[in-house]
Amino acid sequence: MRPLATAPATAPTRRAVWTAVAALVGATLFWAGNYIVGQRAVETIDPVSLVLLRWALALVPLAVIAQLVERPRWREVARAWPWLLALSAFGILGYNLFLYAALEHTDAFSASLVNAFNPALITLAAAVFLRERLTPLAVGGVLIALAGVLVVLGDGDLGSLFTGGFGVGELLMVGAIGAWTAYTVAGRRGPRLPPVTSTAVQAAVAVVVLVPFSLAAGGPALPASGAALGSLLFIAVFPSVLSYLLWNHALTAIPPGRAGVFLNLITVFTAVFTILAGQPWTAAQVAGGAIVIGGVVLTNAGAFRRATPERRASATGRTT
Repeated sequence: MRPLATAPATAPTRRAVWTAVAALVGATLFWAGNYIVGQRAVETIDPVSLVLLRWALALVPLAVIAQLVERPRWREVARAWPWLLALSAFGILGYNLFLYAALEHTDAFSASLVNAFNPALITLAAAVFLRERLTPLAVGGVLIALAGVLVVLGDGDLGSLFTGGFGVGELLMVGAIGAWTAYTVAGRRGPRLPPVTSTAVQAAVAVVVLVPFSLAAGGPALPASGAALGSLLFIAVFPSVLSYLLWNHALTAIPPGRAGVFLNLITVFTAVFTILAGQPWTAAQVAGGAIVIGGVVLTNAGAFRRATPERRASATGRTT
């Protein structure tokens, strides 16, 4: 979950900034781990069961942290139920179900490369639906990032996209980033809620929605081995809880726009994990990934500017 919080009212100290940078690196490291570990988890746990078990386990610590740290006014939270339902549908259910389904058909590296286009897609959607200003530089960055995604989808042969089409896994990842873009746009237009509280409620909604579907299919597929259980616990604790808390802490010192550029580290870390694990990779993946990241950085070039104390951002989040 990647929340967007209000920019700090006073200029942070150098130490606070470096602490925030370390937190961003840690958060993206765990989110990259979700791709690697998730790919192994879906070998024995179906996507519906994995999403259900992940958020059922993460729900308790999220709720406890929300109550202790944010002390939310639950009546105000309850009044925002239409937004929370929509955010849960797009972010926790839509994104994660597409992601884990994609990992059944493609490798973690390819999935992360398609996901790297997400920030550029969000920028484009924000211009269309939120009337946010889209500069010529940002347009160029979006087009470059899209070209990189096409290189990855076509495995270096763009002509194959017109003859052989896309792979199932890559298409599912396109669905995932589409769901996340909808989640981000909806979150920016919704009411301001405490970020951990919002995440906990969205997780609760997802669990309630998935339980009937899981029971109709014979119940959730529980981990059948120690390795599968370890994968589930990792996903429930690190990318679901710790990454979110680290990201939220970082945003007390670094504006959301500038922090968003760090999301490209997810692809970088996934690539490193892939190479260290001895898994196969192609030159097209590396080249396409570099093009995507370059385009996204160009799209968000304005985010590197120092934010003024008056600049504010929405209080939503992301789940990966």
